[in-house]
Amino acid sequence: MFERGEAQGDQPGELQYWVERFPLSTAIAFPQGNQDLYYNEEQGVLAITTGVGSINSAASIMALGMDPRFDLRQTYWVVAGIAGADPEDMPLGSAAWAEWLVDGDLMHEIDGREIPTDWETGIFPLRETEPFPEKAPNPESGAVFQLNPSLTEWAYQLTKSTQLEDTEDLQQLRIRYQNYPEAQRPPMVLKGDHIAAMTFWHGKMLNTWANRWVDYWTEGKGSFVTSAMEDTGTAQSLQFLDNAGKVDAHRLLVLRTASNFTMPPEDMTAAESMKNENSGYSAYIPSLEAAYLVGNKVVRTLLENWEQYRDQLPSVEDLEPDMNQSK
Repeated sequence: MFERGEAQGDQPGELQYWVERFPLSTAIAFPQGNQDLYYNEEQGVLAITTGVGSINSAASIMALGMDPRFDLRQTYWVVAGIAGADPEDMPLGSAAWAEWLVDGDLMHEIDGREIPTDWETGIFPLRETEPFPEKAPNPESGAVFQLNPSLTEWAYQLTKSTQLEDTEDLQQLRIRYQNYPEAQRPPMVLKGDHIAAMTFWHGKMLNTWANRWVDYWTEGKGSFVTSAMEDTGTAQSLQFLDNAGKVDAHRLLVLRTASNFTMPPEDMTAAESMKNENSGYSAYIPSLEAAYLVGNKVVRTLLENWEQYRDQLPSVEDLEPDMNQSK
């Protein structure tokens, strides 16, 4: 979704480790998108950096899908990016595979200082008149996307035992979240659902809203774990491209890794915590490492079994018996 400077040799963003380590040695001009594409011709692996926010991800993915230079009908799409994480569910430096993507922008909002006293939030679905009406609006509105559950489960089972680095800095950071048992754990791979919003929100009250919002739109089937800014835009463009026969939208995987928490520790205000994060995400490098390490395992496995996976999607039955068990 973003790169801070050059594609290699400086402070990394979400692209750089893929260019340097995979490697992706060939730059392809992409003036209709955010920046150049990077390609490994021998392996047939292409990296796109969409730009930040769902407006950029939707535009960039649509531009790639309509580019006549590429045949993407059998392409697998792996989002590998960092995110805010709910400390109730996910430790810093961890990686989460999402089955549900929920949009956090398609809504009405009344400022919290003006909402009725019997409302739990001033945020409510577009074209509705109050928070969380009993019947959720049409899910085809672009507010919620369910990814292929079988493919998501396969990716999770394949990678769940991946050892992620637990640094001293991570250990010191999680000490501050004493009342959140999941935040106290070392980095891990898990399944957890995602909210995508162009607004970079932060704080305990908005974290409560995000949990409720994901639960509401998924009718209790999803659970909010990570927050970022692009993935519903990516999913929407892929759905439109699928309708046009350009891609297979069932081949989308979303991996988000915890670079920071979505709410402050108890000894800080939301404003203080946001200020700290804006000067540098607390688990930035570990989250980039996790995104590459876990995402690369999926990409390599697809490549190693391409004769099978070109035409048939992976499933947990393909894995070794000791890997084929959910937690």
